[in-house]
Amino acid sequence: MNYILASASPRRRELLALLGHPFEIHVPRVEERVDPLWTAAEAARNLAQQKALDVSASFPGACVIAADTIVEIDGILLGKPVDAADAARMLRLLSGREHRVVTGVCLQLGSRERVFSRETLVRFYPLSGEEIAAYVRSGEPMDKAGAYGIQGRGALLVEGITGDYFNVVGLPVAMLAREIAPFACEGGGAQRRGVFS
Repeated sequence: MNYILASASPRRRELLALLGHPFEIHVPRVEERVDPLWTAAEAARNLAQQKALDVSASFPGACVIAADTIVEIDGILLGKPVDAADAARMLRLLSGREHRVVTGVCLQLGSRERVFSRETLVRFYPLSGEEIAAYVRSGEPMDKAGAYGIQGRGALLVEGITGDYFNVVGLPVAMLAREIAPFACEGGGAQRRGVFS
């Protein structure tokens, strides 16, 4: 089975490597559009599906893995900030409060697909204006949903989490391992493998 990661994210690349399957990387070329009526889970799953379908069209015989992460607070969906001011706005929203991080994942193999999502709760410490400005100046928030990276300097903002840490990083890798094994074997007559096989 050939596997393709439909993502430019180095974090997702590192996490997918834990599964032990060789894979290629092909970055999807889709304009990420979110319906304002979607929930965070719907947005994450739909965006992951768009990415997977885009790459799968060129590689119909491969198992394409795509993901998208959305941060939600007070019903407001936070993707990647468009600029430094937007990043600071997001961080002010999250300061001292709990928010949800939802990662949607889509597995696409020809006409077959499996779409699922995982949710993690994250609590931030109260952040001063100076702390927010310094973190934004670091540049780290600019390519991350919710304007922070828990695996980087953003860890200093986090008071605690409830749920899957790797889901916040961008890929619920343990859940993916359990979803991908039966999916890759469906219809091929192969025996189902465990997560370490």
